[in-house]
Amino acid sequence: MNKFERSAVLIAGLLAGLPAFADTYKWVDNQGVTHYSETLPPEYANKSRQILNKSGVVIKTQDVLTPDERRAKDEESAKTRAEAAAARDQRRYDKSLVESYSSVDEIELAKTRSLQQVDAGITSINSQIAMVTNHLSSLQKEVAERRKANKKVPLFMLNEIKESQERLGSLQQDLARSKEKRADVQARFDSEKTRYKELTGK
Repeated sequence: MNKFERSAVLIAGLLAGLPAFADTYKWVDNQGVTHYSETLPPEYANKSRQILNKSGVVIKTQDVLTPDERRAKDEESAKTRAEAAAARDQRRYDKSLVESYSSVDEIELAKTRSLQQVDAGITSINSQIAMVTNHLSSLQKEVAERRKANKKVPLFMLNEIKESQERLGSLQQDLARSKEKRADVQARFDSEKTRYKELTGK
């Protein structure tokens, strides 16, 4: 009798002692010894095992993952979901893009109009910066002349200088944001134009 035949006989003998209707758990303990029983001991609930029917045929395998394996599986599942969501969003974007424009020229026209609006805002901010800068320069010059002549500098002038400096800083931040917006608009429409060509071949 070979090793396989002896194992089959052993399993059959073990199963024969169990109720005919019961499924059987097969698991390996921490010492590497294989066990068969109708119930699984609680201390082995976190171990992988197989379930055999009354004929000794494996009907189910329950693999218990280690924490690292579980973490890796969760990460892979999250990655798969993220990729599926990204693909779904891309399909929606492509559909909307094709339905929104009938030609590349329309995209270019829309870009021009959007850039004109942003540029108008930039022009307005630059004008305000120029006015505040001139006003601040005049105030600072007057304060310098008063101090040179040993004259008292009114408090309202110092407060106005502070307010003008704060206003100038705020406008410069607005200008920086507007320039970033312009670059974003430019990049967005250029990207849309490239994608539209890929989708339509136009």
